[in-house]
Amino acid sequence: MNVKEVVPFLHVSSMERSIKFYVDGLGFAFRHKWTPDGQLRWCWLILGGASLMLQEFAKAPPANAGQGITLNFQCVDAIALYHEFRSRGLNPSEPEVGNGLWVTQVNDPDGFKLFFASPTDVPEDTKLSEIPRA
Repeated sequence: MNVKEVVPFLHVSSMERSIKFYVDGLGFAFRHKWTPDGQLRWCWLILGGASLMLQEFAKAPPANAGQGITLNFQCVDAIALYHEFRSRGLNPSEPEVGNGLWVTQVNDPDGFKLFFASPTDVPEDTKLSEIPRA
């Protein structure tokens, strides 16, 4: 196969704010970056086997830049990510089972919806808070 992967390219309103969210909050790391004149203009970020690219709008961004855009990350343990994201100051949704997956959601500063999901055999519509703690 000639095609290796698809990498979402997100235009963002503030590269500084987005880097704080994706790198400091979600734990992404830089794979590549473009910094003409010492200013970060574009980057390719990775988290495990997932990648995405960010670039700041050259002009004023539209008010609804992320509207209708969702990214779905398939994970080993979405609940662990939920706790990790909360410890980093983010506000992910309480994990809930849907379609045989634990799913937690967090929105980026531009309104892009990010879903993190992992397989489970827990009944549909179960929320994390409904699971008895051991």
